[in-house]
Amino acid sequence: MTADSECSDRAIALFDAANAEDPNIETADGRPHPKELLYARRMSEMLGRFAPDASEAVRLAARAQHIQRWKIPRNDYPKTPVGYKQWRTTLYKFHAETAGLLMRQAGCDDELINRVKTIVSKQGIKANPETQMLEDVVDLVFMEHYLSDFAASHPEYDEAKWLDILKKTWKKMSPDGRAAALSKIKLPEHLLPVIQKAVGTAE
Repeated sequence: MTADSECSDRAIALFDAANAEDPNIETADGRPHPKELLYARRMSEMLGRFAPDASEAVRLAARAQHIQRWKIPRNDYPKTPVGYKQWRTTLYKFHAETAGLLMRQAGCDDELINRVKTIVSKQGIKANPETQMLEDVVDLVFMEHYLSDFAASHPEYDEAKWLDILKKTWKKMSPDGRAAALSKIKLPEHLLPVIQKAVGTAE
């Protein structure tokens, strides 16, 4: 086992311990799970399916993508597009800094820490292959595990709104990510018509 692998395993254990503190509980497979711990494990599982040879940096970034997200609630920011952007920007920095601190505690070197912080803070989507790989996994996890519940929580959204959301998601993905969305994940069947329409009309 390499030094990077050893520090990565320690860091992931620390990430999981941090996410296990989530007071929000989600049920999956008939069992309760801390919400962000479940999300982190789903991210790692999807990365293993999508890119089994991913770098240590991407492996770590996937596990830290939402680390302790509950500490910065959406309700702390205005319910406006600007407020949403401010919230997301704050989260990117928070997740990156939290991951970096835990990685340092795990004994990881500065080069690996900085790569993970770059990926988690979403710097260089479309330009940085590691950041793009994480974005693909984020979108695949959303579509397989969260899209259906998101749809159920927004009955007011009409087809035009859904097409806009799905087109924006599709636009963020790489060609490999888009191919995986259509072949490697389980899409909600009741949303397949609008997904196919969005994909077919996306630029």
